[in-house]
Amino acid sequence: MSAEYGLFDLAVVSLRDSEQEGDSGMKGNADDHLYNMDFQTNKSKDPDLNGSTFSYTNGTMNMGSSSELTTTDELKVCSVHELPLDRYCSTEGKLTCSLCVTRGSCQGHRVTELVVRATAVRNQLVDICEKMQLQSLRIERFIKHTLTAKERAVQVEASIARERVVAQVNSVREALEEEEQRLLEAVQREQERVEQCLLTQQVHWNKALDTLTQARTRLVHTLTHSTDAALMSSNQEISDRIEEAEGVGEPRDTQHLNVCRECSDSELMLGMWASAMILAPSAHSLISLRFDERTVSPLLSLSPDGHTLTFIPKRRGQAPPYDPARFDSWPNALCSYALSSGTHAWLLEVGTSAAFKVGVCYSSMERKGSGNDARLGYNAKSWVLSHYDGNFSFCHSGCNVAIAMVKRPSRVGLLLDWSAHTLLFYDPDSKAVLHAVRQVFSEPLLPACAVADQSVSIVH
Repeated sequence: MSAEYGLFDLAVVSLRDSEQEGDSGMKGNADDHLYNMDFQTNKSKDPDLNGSTFSYTNGTMNMGSSSELTTTDELKVCSVHELPLDRYCSTEGKLTCSLCVTRGSCQGHRVTELVVRATAVRNQLVDICEKMQLQSLRIERFIKHTLTAKERAVQVEASIARERVVAQVNSVREALEEEEQRLLEAVQREQERVEQCLLTQQVHWNKALDTLTQARTRLVHTLTHSTDAALMSSNQEISDRIEEAEGVGEPRDTQHLNVCRECSDSELMLGMWASAMILAPSAHSLISLRFDERTVSPLLSLSPDGHTLTFIPKRRGQAPPYDPARFDSWPNALCSYALSSGTHAWLLEVGTSAAFKVGVCYSSMERKGSGNDARLGYNAKSWVLSHYDGNFSFCHSGCNVAIAMVKRPSRVGLLLDWSAHTLLFYDPDSKAVLHAVRQVFSEPLLPACAVADQSVSIVH
């Protein structure tokens, strides 16, 4: 409601001040000083109002029957002209008299009769109250129908969601339990096989040891107790003992005496493990890394914050100072953070680089020269994911294993679980495992990179 309607506290109080009436001494006819108004309206045709009628009597609104009520309102008088305040000045927002309008303070203002103005306000209040009642009915219907239906729907949906969660977890649990049983049985069979091989080997070599002991004892006896003539006549026996000893052979360890690592390998378990490590609420947070400036090749430049390596197509005019830790031929760099226990994860932004390698290497890896010993992925001391000429591959000891990509990742994540002997490469955006390595690492590992196009950055 606009500000000009603010005066209508008149709708609920008397329109004449008794004290002013006493002071002025005006005791004339009530018709000269009283304004009798009975306003009744029945504007609503909405069936939700149930035939209710709004009626106004002496400024009071009643909603109920349509019976007419009539009272009188006493008009206040003008303090200047002592005339009834039967006009309303919209310009100043106050009641005024006829003389104030014609030649007083309200001359030239926008003025209407009080009864007309009050009627307009009451009509507006009727509209507002009708809208309020309709809104109340809509709210009641919303509470009764919509919210109640929603509550039932939510209960049904929540029940379905719970059933889906339980069903999915049960399916995963059953699959894991079956895989666990299969793998445990495979490990048990492998253990029994190796133990049987060891038992067989023990029996064989204990027998060989007895044979050698007896042959040696006889030869020593012949050597120490035989005369020259007897020694010379024992050639055949000596030859037999020597031949018997030579037939024993040398003991040699073989792979048959080791438990096969593949007996516990499982694509299902690896996928589950990787998902748990990458996606679970308790997934490991990224470690804070930076490249070690001492290791950065002259073919690369390192950002001031130590996070970004950029390839330099041409060597610098002035070579960096000599450092035994620096790669001098290949565009490699290492981080200074050594990994030798626990579980660690880190991300690298590779962008649109057409040639890069990311992975780990032993701290003892060669740094000098252009041979494979200092080339990431081409020796036994480094494990890297490589991208070159549009192809992705895993490289170790000079062996390249092609990796099929659905889409080219702009970032590559690495997850190292030292105790599980597992190195994992994954796409952090799709959470897809790109490649997994099972390896018993014997030395501390350093995160490693090679860049031959554009830049590679550590993500923090």
